[in-house]
Amino acid sequence: MSNHELSVLFFLQLAIILAAVRLAGTLARKAGQPRVVGEMIAGILIGPTLLGRMFPELHARLIPAQSKPIIYAVCQIGIVLYMFIVGLEFQTDLVRQRLRSAISISVSGIITPFALGCVLAIFLTRNPGLFPTHIAQWQAMMFMGAAMAITAFPMLARIIYERRLTGTTIGALTLAAGAIDDAAAWCLLAVVLAGLSGSSAIALLAIGGGAAYAVIVFLIVKPLLQRFEVAAARRGRVTGQMLGFVLTLLMLAAWFTDFVRIYAVFGAFILGTAMPRGIVTRDLQRLLEPVTTNFLVPLFFVYSGLNTQLGLVFESNLLLLALVVTLTACVGKGVGCGFAARLNGESRRDALSIGVLMNARGMMELILLNLALERGVITPALFAVMVIMAVTTTLIATPLFDLVSGSRRPPELSAQPAPVPSSPETAGAV
Repeated sequence: MSNHELSVLFFLQLAIILAAVRLAGTLARKAGQPRVVGEMIAGILIGPTLLGRMFPELHARLIPAQSKPIIYAVCQIGIVLYMFIVGLEFQTDLVRQRLRSAISISVSGIITPFALGCVLAIFLTRNPGLFPTHIAQWQAMMFMGAAMAITAFPMLARIIYERRLTGTTIGALTLAAGAIDDAAAWCLLAVVLAGLSGSSAIALLAIGGGAAYAVIVFLIVKPLLQRFEVAAARRGRVTGQMLGFVLTLLMLAAWFTDFVRIYAVFGAFILGTAMPRGIVTRDLQRLLEPVTTNFLVPLFFVYSGLNTQLGLVFESNLLLLALVVTLTACVGKGVGCGFAARLNGESRRDALSIGVLMNARGMMELILLNLALERGVITPALFAVMVIMAVTTTLIATPLFDLVSGSRRPPELSAQPAPVPSSPETAGAV
């Protein structure tokens, strides 16, 4: 297939993907679910799980092997922008306000699922079809621990806003603990990826380069970026020239962290957290979020779907394992975070609500899983099992929260945009 034919096909792929994901997201919203749930499911159905199984010839023509690198390259841009927006959402003031309680809940929300994930990994490594042969047991344990510990931080922001919990204790605690959890989970994954290099020099480059990058961004780049806020305040907005500079800086950040073999999303997230809060953050979210969430990120869901073969779960008799993994994930997060919240003086209802919200994994989990599959940490069979866990924990988050908290989404907020960025997991009627 020539380059011209691939480009022509790519536009058709985009149209079909965007229409399918949009429809699925709308149906999810009508069912009272975050739009990301429908989009995640649509991405899976477009892949070999449904479309490829029912109409193999159509699927082969629509998404031939030659076009997958194009989809991959574009969706990587979307993920970098998405993680940058997540970094912009990271509210350090919430962490400071409830530092002791947030750290306690976050630590429990990391240690408990991490420990359960490690124990589970010991049994999983005995099955030759789940981890590649070159993966050491400690690497499998670190991966499963990180995968169990991650939280869908952006989705928390939307649920908390819709339930009018933004200024409440439960809202502040959950957002702060979720932010800390995600940062810790990504650090754990960075250790695994560094260990996969097979060379102490390469591992040292990954860990040392990542640490140096974070130090430089927070100690040198962040103070310099404050000038952006002054310039933007003087003009009343972020200009096109400013936006171009930020995007250039973002691509350099993604390139460097990819170059040192951590991953581009690390660089994007850290740079996002370092951006000055105020007009700069507000305008960057306003300018970048619509295209990122409505155009680029759907490609990521479809690319994830192309890697997901749920048939492997049934063919390999892994359905029971998928159930065990999902229950382990729910117990680790729900019990760990809920128990810590209770110890910090929260009511039983609030503690349960925090545990339920922290259990959602959403798109953050899919990013982690795709990265692990790409780097050869897991096999397609385990990837499918973990995708089931990610979708299930995201699917049950909202109804379980309503059940344990007695909350219902206020109708007057349904059609209003949230003051937090409408990332794929926070989007309402974008």
